[in-house]
Amino acid sequence: MRIYDAIVTDRGSKYAAAGGPCGSPEEAKAFLKELKRNKKFAKATHNTWAVLLDGGPLKNDDGETGAGNVILRMLERDGLHNHIIVVTRWYGGKHLGGDRFRHVQTCVRHYIEATGIKRYP
Repeated sequence: MRIYDAIVTDRGSKYAAAGGPCGSPEEAKAFLKELKRNKKFAKATHNTWAVLLDGGPLKNDDGETGAGNVILRMLERDGLHNHIIVVTRWYGGKHLGGDRFRHVQTCVRHYIEATGIKRYP
């Protein structure tokens, strides 16, 4: 599991990204459970995630409507299979509107570039 903290800060909200290998729905559940063992992530407002599995895509918005789809589209575009990416948001008290989607994209891009994860066409 790799975690990149404090990628984006906007109007009090803070974003981080985490990820790792994931080959099944059970592994996705276990990954999230392990991530939330860290109290900081357990107390986050949203832990939005997506993964492209051989049996099809999985995603969860965790209350951040549409954010799971943003992650999923980026995984599809880059051909990243069997790797879960979680974008975490700690709400800062002010609504961000559409900027929240841009921040999710920034976090996913940062994670992919920082890990040097191999892309499959």
